[in-house]
Amino acid sequence: MSKLVKTLIILSPGFPENEADTTCVTAQQVFVRALKEINPGLHIIILAFQYPYRSERYQWHGVDVVAFGGKNRGGFFRLYNWLRVWRTLRELKKQYQLIGLLSFWLGECAFIANLFAKRNHLKHFCWILGQDAKLGNKYFKWIKPGAGSLIALSDFIKGEFFKNYGLSPQYIIPPGINVDLFKPSPNGKRDIDILGAGSLIPLKQYDLFVSCINLLRKNSPNIRAVICGKGPELERLQTLIKDFKLEKNVELTGELSHTSVLALMQRTKIFVHTSAYEGFGVVCLEALYAGAQVVSMVQPMAVGIKNWHIIYRQIDMVHKLKELLLNPHTEHGPVLPYAINDSARSIIKLFDYSEAEISV
Repeated sequence: MSKLVKTLIILSPGFPENEADTTCVTAQQVFVRALKEINPGLHIIILAFQYPYRSERYQWHGVDVVAFGGKNRGGFFRLYNWLRVWRTLRELKKQYQLIGLLSFWLGECAFIANLFAKRNHLKHFCWILGQDAKLGNKYFKWIKPGAGSLIALSDFIKGEFFKNYGLSPQYIIPPGINVDLFKPSPNGKRDIDILGAGSLIPLKQYDLFVSCINLLRKNSPNIRAVICGKGPELERLQTLIKDFKLEKNVELTGELSHTSVLALMQRTKIFVHTSAYEGFGVVCLEALYAGAQVVSMVQPMAVGIKNWHIIYRQIDMVHKLKELLLNPHTEHGPVLPYAINDSARSIIKLFDYSEAEISV
């Protein structure tokens, strides 16, 4: 009898609906591509619970995706969706040799994955990626995870999780970037003074970003800032920009493709991340490799990172930005603290998988 194909199941709330969708869980899709590229013999299947908003099966960069189209509905619809995922998992177990399950975030995906793994004596690891480490996560009580099944995205997340739940994740695997996504800069000119990129939600505090530009304009009237992203805070930011009369200083681009944002980073002097809470801002890693200095309000790792400045107060942020902008010796060389291939190798190692032992 032929052996079953070794397969890893990844469970995620959402996943790109096609290969052109570069803005959906960008860090996670970069990770999945790296995982497939360094393990070409491994069959990877993504189970996407909520997004895309339709039920279908499709291929994405050589990876099988099963979308359940949950549309973030609650109540009976969510329970029914879980039942559909469970049935799919049972079918996949019959068809393939499962090396284990990996869930993104300690949420419904981890809940179903943990239960299925226990029932079927499979390995399951949950990658805690951000706000799921905050206090009040109901899934912690439902899952009752052991430390050995938890992966923290950063030292910060490990500390937050221990503070809130008294349990310290056994593994820390930071995110990384794919340097191949960066194209050569046409002229190497850095014509954007300050850049921000992310969802326009209250947590990201882009009002603070705009306020900093307003204060910096007093000494630098021609300062140029750009914010990339979409979200519910858009109108508020537009009003704030108008009230401060910053229409010539701050540009709101809306949502851009991942490659377009990377190209803007290569034209940027300073990338500012004003988020009040962040597991590990991959955009900051990307900005560092693009040659920008980075200023943020959350320190992800215990050890500092070159050209990444941690500032906790607005007044201190303004002073640091002014210092970096006025210093003619400010560096703009690429910095690569973490590569995505290293993250992928660290994850797959947990499942004791080796390309040399592929079953066919």
